[in-house]
Amino acid sequence: MALVVKKERPDLASTKEQLIQDLNGYKIKLNQIQASLLKQLAEQKGDILDDIQLIENLEDAKRVSVETNENVAKATVISAQITETSEQYRPAANRGALVFFLMNELFKIHSFYRFSLDSFVIVVKRAIDIVADRLNPKKNKAPKEGDEENKEEGAEDEAAAEEEEEEEEEEEAEMTPRTLAKRVEMILE
Repeated sequence: MALVVKKERPDLASTKEQLIQDLNGYKIKLNQIQASLLKQLAEQKGDILDDIQLIENLEDAKRVSVETNENVAKATVISAQITETSEQYRPAANRGALVFFLMNELFKIHSFYRFSLDSFVIVVKRAIDIVADRLNPKKNKAPKEGDEENKEEGAEDEAAAEEEEEEEEEEEAEMTPRTLAKRVEMILE
């Protein structure tokens, strides 16, 4: 599923990767604060309330802990939204897994049919590219080369095509459930 989502929605994949890194960073930070406080408490001699440095460190630790917990809560909500959106690609991921296992079993027919994981990834990416080409046929059309009028029109068409691509990218980012379902169905085919 990660392969399909990464190819179809790279924005979601990169956001999820960043969230995972952030969450791991928060956990490390909390563990470091906890270890530092435990060390200071273990080394403390005398009355704890007399050590101003320790009290300040406890207050800083509390502040950082509260901020970190808030960030973790926000990241958890965003992660849940990403997971929900990613789950809509589950049928395509299931079909991809089926293709993988079919390709993996072809060697039983003849030893020539041994495929690597990379070849499977190429097949899946190519299928997604074909769907993208079907949905956006204008992206692949190049202006005809010929006389000067065609070249000038080609330059104008190219500028218009770039504007259309930007609009299409915005539309793709705001994919409705209906268009997403249609896209997943085309990937399955």
